[in-house]
Amino acid sequence: MKDAIAMNNSVVIVLVAIHPYPSPQAVPLANAFLQSYLASRPAADKPIEITRQDFFVGQEAAACVELLLAQQPAAIGFSMYAWNRDMCREVARQLSVRLPGVLLFAGGPEATADAAGVLAEAPFDFLVVGEGEEPFAELCSHLVARRGFDDIPGIATRGARGPALLPGAALSELDEIPSPWLSGVLDARNYPGILWQLSRGCGFACDFCFDSRGSHGVRRFSLERIEAELRHFAASAVTQIFVLDSTFNQDAQRAKTILRLIKKIAPHIHFHFEVRSEFIDREMAQLLAQITCSLQIGLQSADPQVMQAVGRKFNRKDFVAKAALLNESGAVFGFDLMYGLPGDSLSGFCASIDFALGLYPNHLDIFPLAILPGTALAGRSATAGLQHLPAPPYTLISSPTFSNKDMAEARQLAAACDIFYSRGKAVAWFNSVTAALGLRPAAFLERFGQWLAKERGTSIAETDLDDGQIWRMQRTFLTQAFGTKKLKSMLPLALDLVDYHYQYATALLTPPPETPDDSQLSQLQLLEIPCRLAPSARLAGFHYEILDILEAGEPELRSFCQLYAPNGSWAVIYPGSDGIYTESLIEPYYQLLLQSDGRTPCGHLAEKLNIPDDEALSFLEFAVAEGILIPG
Repeated sequence: MKDAIAMNNSVVIVLVAIHPYPSPQAVPLANAFLQSYLASRPAADKPIEITRQDFFVGQEAAACVELLLAQQPAAIGFSMYAWNRDMCREVARQLSVRLPGVLLFAGGPEATADAAGVLAEAPFDFLVVGEGEEPFAELCSHLVARRGFDDIPGIATRGARGPALLPGAALSELDEIPSPWLSGVLDARNYPGILWQLSRGCGFACDFCFDSRGSHGVRRFSLERIEAELRHFAASAVTQIFVLDSTFNQDAQRAKTILRLIKKIAPHIHFHFEVRSEFIDREMAQLLAQITCSLQIGLQSADPQVMQAVGRKFNRKDFVAKAALLNESGAVFGFDLMYGLPGDSLSGFCASIDFALGLYPNHLDIFPLAILPGTALAGRSATAGLQHLPAPPYTLISSPTFSNKDMAEARQLAAACDIFYSRGKAVAWFNSVTAALGLRPAAFLERFGQWLAKERGTSIAETDLDDGQIWRMQRTFLTQAFGTKKLKSMLPLALDLVDYHYQYATALLTPPPETPDDSQLSQLQLLEIPCRLAPSARLAGFHYEILDILEAGEPELRSFCQLYAPNGSWAVIYPGSDGIYTESLIEPYYQLLLQSDGRTPCGHLAEKLNIPDDEALSFLEFAVAEGILIPG
């Protein structure tokens, strides 16, 4: 036993979380669960002090080490994932040199899936394998009593022939772990987003996933606890919640109960769910549409044979029907796709893109196959000819049906989709535009990817671009794509669609200003004071009458252009009490809004634009009441 414990009156244990980057999901929930469970156990004679330390990938290891040493810990534990394995190893290495007496350990998916590899490459004294609450509580007791750890179930120690592990048993009742949110271990007000765990385990056994390996079935927190946490989040003014439950809607009735609770208790919080398509019915789709949420659905591939080869079933007809239910209800959803799956090919992957985008997902997240340690796919990767990186992120290099060159082309397609479709908010018009060009979605994205590589290089990613840059890229590329004589007549409408939905999305993401009530409005001398355009109000000009475009829904470009003349229109797009409004304007009113600079009295602008005072006043009252203009 190392002797760091003798240096302290209390036993200080630091739990380290290393997040990929600052984000609403950078919440140390796993470590908070350990801390909450330990606090529920009988107190040891020698007090145990648990502190948490958060870092981010890319921080200097030496600086992290200094912060940890300053806490004079007896032990330091790392929550280890594929994205932070290298950094955990380096911080632990430097700690072992700077403070040889400190006990170092790790837990999490990487420690569980590859205990031998982790112990071989880093100076950890032991690992927590599997679910960590009970093993962690036991090791704290042993640490205080200065006992060894090799007799603790769920703890892997170094043995003569590799890791020595006494298998642990998972908690049968998850409610035995006090909620870190309700107990105050985590303060919901301190985070821009919340991780909310509703269950553990997975009822499926996909060969590429680790979630169900060695699991004890799906265990769920009680509805009573879920309701209490939900009320706590609402009272804490939480704005978004990422739901950790890979089988959220497998128990359909339970899922519907939770959705009704959300509608009742927290209707203004945005929720992110992972759902399975096969468990969606019309009632569930409607419940999802009634709350503020987005859904992620794991499609992975649209080829039933490819899916069967990795332990999944795919019913194409049922998947289409369930996506239709979501579209009919107005629920926001996206798909996951994976390239490089065993038996898949580049052409098969392109067919999956065509299938997916034909169902109008809000976004499409595309990933290369990763051969994760401990998965069934990792166990047969050598015999299946799956060449992959031996260390995180374990990405597939090539397979018998997916060459290295194919992987590079798929990667370019994925980047093109991320930029043009998902970040470009193209769902409402993408299929209309590609149909007008006579291209399948994947072929269109291939062309865009090639154009993008010439314009910005092959390493460009959506994170390198802001929304305005992507919007301008879309316009430039479409101008070229519709450049032939046969297609040119449809370009103005295509650009109108791009422009409108860009402005709509921008208005949707910008908070509206507070508006005056009728009494306050009646006291304003609007012709005599200046006003300025609200940041949430977007002004735009169009080639066609914008209301005709909106009434057409998803227009077939050539037919629309034959039916309507491009006579031009102007509009203001702004958020209101019931969503986003689009108000078509005559040009003088458009110019009045455009020239409202917060300095020039509105009456002077109206006079310059030849708008009679009574008409100008009526329009200004409307614009101020709607939050389009801000007085003063």
